[in-house]
Amino acid sequence: MKHKRIVSSISIIGLAALILMLNFTSPTEIGPLGVLLFFTTVYITFFGVFSFLIQAFLKVAFKNRSPKEKDYFYAAVLAFGPIMLLLSCSFGAVSLWTVSLIFFFIVLAEFLVYKKV
Repeated sequence: MKHKRIVSSISIIGLAALILMLNFTSPTEIGPLGVLLFFTTVYITFFGVFSFLIQAFLKVAFKNRSPKEKDYFYAAVLAFGPIMLLLSCSFGAVSLWTVSLIFFFIVLAEFLVYKKV
């Protein structure tokens, strides 16, 4: 229960920072460190969203199951997918091939989490 509060509060703080960054700066003004901060806040926000979705799915599917450490690893891997999609958009290389490679990478990383953790 303690982990759930920490993840949700950090995700809300990350979302607030992301909204502030998008409203008050531009990529040319913010510089390289700001771009790194942008991608970090996007990752933190999506980590919170995916951990919430995984926990909601597990509550519906398995009735009253508490979240485990492995569920947070699954959410961490899933949260990297939108980051890779944003990076491919910034390079202008979004195609069906790119999206399928990102999907393959996510599935492969989830399988690795399943086997190792």
